[in-house]
Amino acid sequence: MPQNPGPLRLDSIDRTILRLLQQDGRLTNAELAKRVRLSPSPCLRRVRALEQAGYITGYAAVLDRVLMRRALKVSVLVELTSQRQEVLEAFESAVGALDDVLACDLITGEADYLLTVAVADLDAYQQLYTRHLGELPGVASLKSLVTMKSVKASTALPA
Repeated sequence: MPQNPGPLRLDSIDRTILRLLQQDGRLTNAELAKRVRLSPSPCLRRVRALEQAGYITGYAAVLDRVLMRRALKVSVLVELTSQRQEVLEAFESAVGALDDVLACDLITGEADYLLTVAVADLDAYQQLYTRHLGELPGVASLKSLVTMKSVKASTALPA
């Protein structure tokens, strides 16, 4: 993506564009323009401006975890032995290489990091836990929270 020149003043058309693209990132420019009641050229200019300003950071396909054999979602609270910079950096570098970890967030509270993991089943999680998560640099403790049912899952932000 191009450099972020700074925030734009979003008007109602920009917000509608953002909402529609979050719902369906595959909308053609012609269809998007029709829905926001603009001609295609000004619509495309607005989308490009939103991308350049950093409001739109990318486009992605959302995959079905079950079909991808990643039905089990686990949240893992990670407590480190130390909060020294070199420990944090070593942990972050190592966790970044694990494909089963979908997200890693530095948090406050009882733990230092919150991981979101997607694996096939409990056996696969047990393997990941013992062979990889427990071996990450600086890990003092791990607490696993297994998702039984997703009540709401969205990546859409209010526009």
